[in-house]
Amino acid sequence: MPAAAPTPKAVLHQRFGTNARYTVEEVREAVGGCPGLAPQTRSVYRCALELPGLSVATPGTFVRKKDAEQAAAQIALDKLGIQPIANIPSTPEEAWDELIARISGFFIDEKFLSSTHPLVGHLSVTLRRTGDLIGRIPLSAIAACDVKVNTLCKVIDPKAEFDPLLVLSFMYNAAKQSPGVLVSDTNFWIQSQKPYSPEAVDMALKRWSGTSDPVEVEAILVPHVLEDEPKIVRVNLRDNEHYMSYVAEKLTASDSSHVLVSRTIGKASSEIRLYFAAPNVHFVSDISKNVLACHGDGDINCQVNKRASYISGQTIYGDALLANIGYTRRDSELCTEDVNLCTYYRILLGKLPDGNCKMSRNAILAAELPSVYSRFSWKGLSPRDLLCSFCRNQRLSEPLFAVSRVSCGMITSAASSEEREAPAKSIENQHNDDVRTEEETPDSFKCEVKICSRKQEILVEYSAADTWSKESDAIQNSSLKVLIWFNNYFKQLNTKMDKLYLSQCTDGFKIHPNIFLQEFAMCLSVYGNTGCNDSGMCSAAGPFSMDTPEKHLESTTTLTNIEGPDSGVCPSHGSLTCISYTASLVMKDKAKKYLLESHNEFEFEIGTGAVGNQLESCVTQLTVNQAACFVAELPPRNLILAAASEFSHDLSNVSRESCLLEFSVKVLQVTEPLEDRMEKALFSPPLSKQRVEFAVEHINELHATTLVDFGCGSGSLLDSLLEHPTTLEKLVGVDISRKGLTRAAKSLHQKLSKKSLVQATVPTAVLYHGSITDFDSRLYGFDIGTCLEVIEHMEEDQASLFGNVVLSSFHPTVLIVSTPNYEYNPILQRSAMPNKDDETDENAGPCKFRNHDHKFEWTRAQFQCWATDLAVKHNYSVEFCGVGGSGEEPGYASQIAVFRRMAHNVEAICPNKDQDQPYELLWEWPNTSIPV
Repeated sequence: MPAAAPTPKAVLHQRFGTNARYTVEEVREAVGGCPGLAPQTRSVYRCALELPGLSVATPGTFVRKKDAEQAAAQIALDKLGIQPIANIPSTPEEAWDELIARISGFFIDEKFLSSTHPLVGHLSVTLRRTGDLIGRIPLSAIAACDVKVNTLCKVIDPKAEFDPLLVLSFMYNAAKQSPGVLVSDTNFWIQSQKPYSPEAVDMALKRWSGTSDPVEVEAILVPHVLEDEPKIVRVNLRDNEHYMSYVAEKLTASDSSHVLVSRTIGKASSEIRLYFAAPNVHFVSDISKNVLACHGDGDINCQVNKRASYISGQTIYGDALLANIGYTRRDSELCTEDVNLCTYYRILLGKLPDGNCKMSRNAILAAELPSVYSRFSWKGLSPRDLLCSFCRNQRLSEPLFAVSRVSCGMITSAASSEEREAPAKSIENQHNDDVRTEEETPDSFKCEVKICSRKQEILVEYSAADTWSKESDAIQNSSLKVLIWFNNYFKQLNTKMDKLYLSQCTDGFKIHPNIFLQEFAMCLSVYGNTGCNDSGMCSAAGPFSMDTPEKHLESTTTLTNIEGPDSGVCPSHGSLTCISYTASLVMKDKAKKYLLESHNEFEFEIGTGAVGNQLESCVTQLTVNQAACFVAELPPRNLILAAASEFSHDLSNVSRESCLLEFSVKVLQVTEPLEDRMEKALFSPPLSKQRVEFAVEHINELHATTLVDFGCGSGSLLDSLLEHPTTLEKLVGVDISRKGLTRAAKSLHQKLSKKSLVQATVPTAVLYHGSITDFDSRLYGFDIGTCLEVIEHMEEDQASLFGNVVLSSFHPTVLIVSTPNYEYNPILQRSAMPNKDDETDENAGPCKFRNHDHKFEWTRAQFQCWATDLAVKHNYSVEFCGVGGSGEEPGYASQIAVFRRMAHNVEAICPNKDQDQPYELLWEWPNTSIPV
């Protein structure tokens, strides 16, 4: 298979490195829409490129950012007269002949010594020698410096991309046939057959300066035995000797010609490579029989180093040295930089699906891969960029994105093909044909993603069921789904292949297990047998699942050293919260404290899983300008060392039993959820207050004395009712979230304490911790029950279960249920203030839910169907109304059902008060203190 020519960007990078600066601008471009509708717009890109002494820009626009960058790079190449490497041989025989000629050209043409090619740096050091050693370099230095040599070897045999030893065999055999070149018969040295002229030597020595002073460079020794930990070693470079001689000493190789070099690891501008000793091999000079073999069974140097091979994507033998030493076109002297354990573990972290998410936010210990994507709140690299980076680090092909336009009418026709006797399936963009017509539904987009090997064999396919109003949203959301799938897999690396077969077509994913396991074989061999112990990456518990993880687990983080008064402004689900924090490893004997991570301003959205559960639990217990500390669960060792920076060597020997991880957190700012911002932009008073006023009106109309709020959350309704004159004597709240109830208890306790000072009587109040789908006899027969904007946070079957339980068992006189009206969403979303990345689109396609935590949102017909069925089944009447808007098309923003118990249904038998009490009493007024 012929090798591909380098891209224009790659050619410029080799010449200019980081001095090539690309600036991509996103613009909006009109695209065709449906007949009768205004044209839609989409995101396209143009690029400006800055080079030393030259600036260019693309005259047109491109659908993809990378296409715009490549076009700008090509314009620059044309202006500079630089031609990329062309005419790559198409057959192994042609590549073999060119490889012979190229190796020969390095030594017979003295003009080469005046070039900026990195190989001249290697030669210049050896030209300072005397006798037979002058100008003699290891063959592997050529492979490390010359891209085209490696490309030619890949044309000869594609396996050469993954095997430095195979590359060495090709170079050794080609060098033996190269005119003007001497090759050792017993080692892997290469040098010019005739001496260089003094003028050529002087030219090389002027361009490439030597190492006059001794230099000590830190490197990491990666043992081939998995049980042995990587450790720091120090390489001393001195006396203008070739640096690979000192590397050979650390690897106990016979000489530097027996040191092999991997491709660069990490950033393209880095010289971080793995060095390892060549096994005892013999080569033959016949291209058709390029054979390499180890001498002696079980030779330790012939054993594959699985960790090093996983890091580099190439086959590495024996112990390996991870070091940042080498020559580049951009420098005139040997480049060196320390590589410590932190560097090593960050390289490993970068190969994980969530690793670059953590590092792009510079929050290895705090950040997590979010479970949902929102242009309003996403921080760090985009999901698409993260997926592309993951594939590159795993030596896979770039992800393939296929975006398709869902034409007008396709969504509604799909929806109308289903029966409407029950609420529709929970697909966010599915519309009811009773409400949406073909003429009203503009186009939308869906995205399919394919992950392939370098041979273009498919590993994973994902086809999204959801559609999106913007093409970029379709790509980003599908990319995130694939990342989450991979993240689940990496956390459960001991998954059996038969489980992959059973799950291969779940939730839009199609897995090709044989190809998948083949591509990740080295990863599995390194981490697959850890049994999810702490020492490995398998640090998460629970079975592997194709499903998008729900990261809303209740946490019981205990706070200490709480500072600052309660401002009343607290983070809630969906709010964008800014904090400052530090994360320190503290020795239990208090002897030492290591600062691992800190941020002066770190922003994330509550409820998206963007941070760990314990950190989010801490933040949601604080208000703005409050600070606190908590002790977190100790993360896996690899994360601690990746975050440790200069402390990585000290911490590598610390026992986990002797330390703990302490966070210090302060809440700086809270921006209310997008749903609330949308409502406030359109309604005055906001919908939340209108719902309270609606409840107060029905309370007083009924002369209700008892009220239970099902799904009370942080107690906003109960708190608001205390501000209105009502007939209520007892308020009860029930919720599954202990954190929300704790917040409610604090607020109610404070307000009731103030009211008791100025009023003779105040209502009693009780908060219970439990599920609203479970019956508790203590709440039987209340005058009024409320469930405002709650059921959409449940699965639809659970919402139906709640309706059945509350009407058949709790048996309130009146039940008020409110939920968002899906048909009103386009109006709300158009009213939201757009940011620079999200212009309003009057003809945006099927809108998303108001909150990413919503499991469904119903149209009026769907809600009325649900409520009517419940009312008939349980002998209640039901009437429908709402708040927000005039009630004309498309109805109210928040739709409400008021259930009233029928007169002939009052003889229901009261249950035994001593039974059926699953709820936990968390707080009551005036008898108990505020829960902690």
